[in-house]
Amino acid sequence: MTSAVDRVDLVPAPRAVDGPGPCRVGIDERTTVWAAPGTEGTERWLRATLGAAFGLPLRPGPPDARDSVRLCPDDTMEPEAYRLSVLAGRGVEIRGGGPAGVFWGAQTLRQLLGRDAFRRAPVRPGATCGIPHQIIEDAPRFRWRGLMLDVARHFMPKDGVLRYLDLMAAHKLNVFHFHLTDDQGWRIEIERYPRLTEVGSWRVRTKSGHRASPLWDEKPHGGFYTQDDIREIVAYAAERHITVVPEIDLPGHSQAAIAAYPELGNTDVVDTTALSVWDTWGINPHVLAPTDGTLRFYEGVFEEVLELFPSEFLHVGGDECLKDQWRRSPTAQARIRELGLADEDQLQSWFIRHFDTWLSARGRRLIGWDEILEGGLADGAAVSSWRGYAGGIAAARAGHDVVMCPEQQVYLDHRQDGGADEPVPIGYVRTLEDVYRFEPVPAELTPEEAAHVLGAQANLWTEVMEDPARVDYQAFPRLAAFAEVAWSALPAPAERDFAGFERRMGAHYERLDALGVGYRPPTGPRPWQRRPGVLGRPIDGPPPNR
Repeated sequence: MTSAVDRVDLVPAPRAVDGPGPCRVGIDERTTVWAAPGTEGTERWLRATLGAAFGLPLRPGPPDARDSVRLCPDDTMEPEAYRLSVLAGRGVEIRGGGPAGVFWGAQTLRQLLGRDAFRRAPVRPGATCGIPHQIIEDAPRFRWRGLMLDVARHFMPKDGVLRYLDLMAAHKLNVFHFHLTDDQGWRIEIERYPRLTEVGSWRVRTKSGHRASPLWDEKPHGGFYTQDDIREIVAYAAERHITVVPEIDLPGHSQAAIAAYPELGNTDVVDTTALSVWDTWGINPHVLAPTDGTLRFYEGVFEEVLELFPSEFLHVGGDECLKDQWRRSPTAQARIRELGLADEDQLQSWFIRHFDTWLSARGRRLIGWDEILEGGLADGAAVSSWRGYAGGIAAARAGHDVVMCPEQQVYLDHRQDGGADEPVPIGYVRTLEDVYRFEPVPAELTPEEAAHVLGAQANLWTEVMEDPARVDYQAFPRLAAFAEVAWSALPAPAERDFAGFERRMGAHYERLDALGVGYRPPTGPRPWQRRPGVLGRPIDGPPPNR
């Protein structure tokens, strides 16, 4: 076996390739598909994508057909591992350790077929395509290869979400962290609490650019997903072996919920009836009141959420919870004394622990941003480490599972270049190479501690992403680099072959073009991707690596 990156233009890079050889296997109108039990989802996907792209029927056929694609489970392999064999005279065989492994092998097959395989209809009807003789063996490094999409700040309609699930699948990402609620909008229908969407899903105007910007978009903004929309999104993701992890924020980032149901807020210090859905950005002072009524309300929310999302984890946020209102609230202070807590940090910990226990009793697990470490980490909770590596290191050393998503490394809302034409520049410069050299497992962890790193996640916060085109620009091409970090067995960051990755990206840009992805070109933003005059918040210098 030889290094895959030396021979094929696949992204993410597979573990090993034998070949390519001089012979080719054709995919044409004679090609049939045979699917063993358990691989029917990949069979449907092949017909829907490759069949449409090339105008081919890809009819069912016997497993021994000469011109066939065979989909085979193989329980001697890890569940997401696959072996893709392209052999002259035998066709294509994809063996996977489970249905997911077979599906990831099919994604590799699509890349081998060239850019036209990423179109929705044939551009050269009747043309045949061929794949060089080769054997590819592959498996992921991490079980959690995530993308967080914030639809609370700027709503993305359902079709856009389904499109991003397809883009994730094309890059072998398998966890979709769905950020559904925040101060600026509540995006999921909860039938027992209709005002969450009647009131909480739209705002009258929106800050344009960073919160210090003087510009406003005076058009009302909003939208939400019905429960049937959510069922469709979850089913669509499951067909692509992607788990959807919903996020319902508490106790901070809750102004949209409080605007809909004022009794959820700290009514003894704030006139919560005067609140509306927030129209700007930043850390909001309005947090949930630590009352039994609030707990029962969110238990009702979570009961409906759990019916919609079968995921092991449910994300409860827990980040950026300002505690000034609790300090001034007689109700909050009485609760602190009643529970024998030391301070407001421990009150937040009590809040999180309540829902950790509640979810555990229902066979689920809580995950939250690393602020849930403050005041004591909830038993059984997992941590999304976003404020650098420190929270993840502390959690792993305490025996808690961790998803590494440090802001300074993989927040894709941060700017991609230091140039003046970079649209609405936010945060540190994080180039394609910077993301490619991101390492999810801190070197200071022991092997036992490192085993708690479930994987990594790239985050797309949409305060300054007003439409899907801006989301594309911030996500790509850096999401392709992140996908390789999360999937491939790469060497240490300084030793990674970024030049080789850039070479392979030459072919990958053509795939993204065929998919209609509005990525940032290597030469800089196109004229229509710029946002002159819209204020951002650039931070100079290298980001802290801690």
